[in-house]
Amino acid sequence: MTASGLEAQRAQEFAASVRSFIDVDAPRVIIEGVRLVDGTGAPARENMRVVIEGERIVSVGPAEGDPDVGEGATLIEGEGRTLTPGWVMLHEHMFYPSGQRRYNTNEVSFPPLYLAGGATTIRTGGSMDPYTDLRIRQRIEEGRQPGPRMDVTGPYLEGAGGFVLGLPELETPEEARAHVNFWMDRGVDSFKAYNLIDRETLGAAIDAAHARGAEVTGHLCSITYREAADLGIDNLEHGFLAATDWVENKEPDECPRGATESYLDLDLDGPAFLELVDHLVENDVAITSTLTVFERRAGGRPPMREEALAGIAEPLRDGVRRVSDRGTEPAPEFNPWGELLPRAMRMERIFHERGGLLVVGTDPTGAGDVIPGYANLRALELLVETGFDFEEAVRIATLNGAIYLERDDEVGTVEPGKLADLVLIEGDPTEDVSAVRNVELVFKGGIGWDSRALFDSVRGTVGIR
Repeated sequence: MTASGLEAQRAQEFAASVRSFIDVDAPRVIIEGVRLVDGTGAPARENMRVVIEGERIVSVGPAEGDPDVGEGATLIEGEGRTLTPGWVMLHEHMFYPSGQRRYNTNEVSFPPLYLAGGATTIRTGGSMDPYTDLRIRQRIEEGRQPGPRMDVTGPYLEGAGGFVLGLPELETPEEARAHVNFWMDRGVDSFKAYNLIDRETLGAAIDAAHARGAEVTGHLCSITYREAADLGIDNLEHGFLAATDWVENKEPDECPRGATESYLDLDLDGPAFLELVDHLVENDVAITSTLTVFERRAGGRPPMREEALAGIAEPLRDGVRRVSDRGTEPAPEFNPWGELLPRAMRMERIFHERGGLLVVGTDPTGAGDVIPGYANLRALELLVETGFDFEEAVRIATLNGAIYLERDDEVGTVEPGKLADLVLIEGDPTEDVSAVRNVELVFKGGIGWDSRALFDSVRGTVGIR
């Protein structure tokens, strides 16, 4: 599939160290006879032809007659392969746990891993090192390293006492407004509220962000989902597993104990849950699914992929392996996660079915075996386990994310006029979703990247680089 005339096309716009990962680069690319999952949720279509010129898709239709290859064009045989839009995933990070509540920025390994796993657009759902995140985005845009398009969040909107020393402590509305405006001036795109912020301070931050055209998401505890919706928040993280709405005797602006028990006791067909779901939908609050970061706690889960484990730096690898091995064992009777994980899945499906905008991310932090790239593909598998067919799962991971970011005129579906952000997969994940792991090429703006080469390039570096 290597393109002819590579040197004459756009590869020269990339640093020499980056060019070796580019497998397809031609003024015209034809993907012929491919199975197409277009991102709209519609059923897959067989034997399709997708034509790219420059950075955009110019035609999508049945592969009838001979393709007009022409001089300088590249023809990719799509038989036996599946083509989707590039993933648009909204709870990603550039940092990874290194022990003792420390989080290292992984500016070398994470960008190519995301791209290798099909994530062509990401939002960093919270930043520990925003200056570095901004520079990573700049380097990707300048062609100095491979990586996805990035929506960069600013430092967390957190109150006093956060569990990581690097988190800000915002205790007044004035501090919140100053924080938002300072980081908007630095070039961030959005913000994320965290566990201990109070309502007045968060409300001020949301108002300041909206005044600058930015959106706010939240991993909350001290503030309930209903309260956050009333404050104007745009998105809530981790499905419903950060909601404290059902904790008995919860005090305002305080993070309570007992949230897990409240989820287990909740009637998912009753008014307490469904009225909250409808309130979120009515207030246009999106929900981000992050099932990858929870599944290991449930017990009896599939083991971590060996190639993902090999991506982790050796000093951290044994600890991650222990976490992974424990997660494959049957859950002990006292472990609530065996029941909680399927309930979390059902909550997300109910939200989607009642008209909510469900988006997806991976959160490569809370569980050490959630590795960018590999986890992005696992997220699709978990959406199918939740009960979505593959085409619906792709929509959640592509068009829904693009809608949330207000970029659906450019990315999120495979249709003429949009940027050629595409994932080419060997096999048929509509029949067996595990085939989604077989990514061959990831197109970003019409440039085809070699997925395996990107994965291999940072083997053994996750956690320290």
